[in-house]
Amino acid sequence: MNKVAHSPCDNNAALFDAIARDIADSGYSIQAKALPQPLLDKLSDQVQAMPASDFKQAGIGRNSEHQLNQVIRSDDIVWINGATAAERAWLDWLESLKVFLNRRLFLGLSSTESHFAHYGPGDFYKKHSDAFKGQANRVLSMVVYLNRDWLANNGGELLLYREEEGQAAMKVTPSFGTIVVFLSEDFPHEVRPTQRDRFSIATWFRCNNSSAIQ
Repeated sequence: MNKVAHSPCDNNAALFDAIARDIADSGYSIQAKALPQPLLDKLSDQVQAMPASDFKQAGIGRNSEHQLNQVIRSDDIVWINGATAAERAWLDWLESLKVFLNRRLFLGLSSTESHFAHYGPGDFYKKHSDAFKGQANRVLSMVVYLNRDWLANNGGELLLYREEEGQAAMKVTPSFGTIVVFLSEDFPHEVRPTQRDRFSIATWFRCNNSSAIQ
């Protein structure tokens, strides 16, 4: 069942509390129209104004195992490093959420990494996992959507799978301001082909010891 909070949430404490409760109860949280509007507008304006040359083809795997594979994914990305006021505001917001989740859920989160993602018409990302049991230190995955006026026939939905079931349990439309957070090890996921330009931010909350989540 798709658990979505439909009311805009301008209060970070209330939003963070809703995310924490969902993670504790279900392992995932879907919050519609949730990112504070001024921050959402700044991030959306920045990513849509960036030249295509700033984006690089996304790969799969990390470090020495990193490779490009357009059979698996065809999106382009730009890593967020705080180079602009919008990026710094985003990283500050992430830090506040990390601190809150550590206090509420005792996750031991130590850092975040984040990038803009652009899916052009026809782009996709096939079913994959962000982390595997005991083999990575990504604890939580998060996506924020930066697409104004997204329509149902635009495609580009995120499908979340329950690991033990193997079938899609949730389908999320990439609407403006929607936030999706889930346990990285527990929810394989995919991005369905999009019919128009689709922008988002992908984020991972990491810890130094992957055993923090049991």
